[in-house]
Amino acid sequence: MELMFQVMGRALQAISEVDEQTRNETRALPEGFLFEMQVMPNGPKLIVEHTGDGKLHFHGDSAPRPVDLSIQFKHMAHAFLVLSFQEKTSVAFANDRMLVDGDVSYAVRMTRVLNRLESFILPKLVAQRAVKEYPANLHLPEKLISGARIYLKVATNFVETVRA
Repeated sequence: MELMFQVMGRALQAISEVDEQTRNETRALPEGFLFEMQVMPNGPKLIVEHTGDGKLHFHGDSAPRPVDLSIQFKHMAHAFLVLSFQEKTSVAFANDRMLVDGDVSYAVRMTRVLNRLESFILPKLVAQRAVKEYPANLHLPEKLISGARIYLKVATNFVETVRA
């Protein structure tokens, strides 16, 4: 599960570097905004920060200061359903499998970013099950190029972390 959070955090950083629509979505967040997704009470987590101009930075599992928004899964099994793309985030929330601590409008915004990420990195049939609404304007060439760029940045980030 911890590896899933590591990949998701790095992928959030990567999509903010390669996708203009994602940057437009995250530009509305205050600079320095910290987002956390974790399994309650002290399970694995990821923390990303909006560093400005729509870019996100992955901090791993430790925050440099208190987070502004936390999405918390009530149980490891609930997190697994969402992070393995078997259940939509919106369905998990509706089924009371997760809590939001912070501004709900920011939570909705981050959920849209997560949905966009999943639309790029997952095969369409899987992504359609994982996201609330698959983007109608996401065509195969854009999906393949952006998905490859995201995966390359995630892999590069892992290699840089191992070297450090």
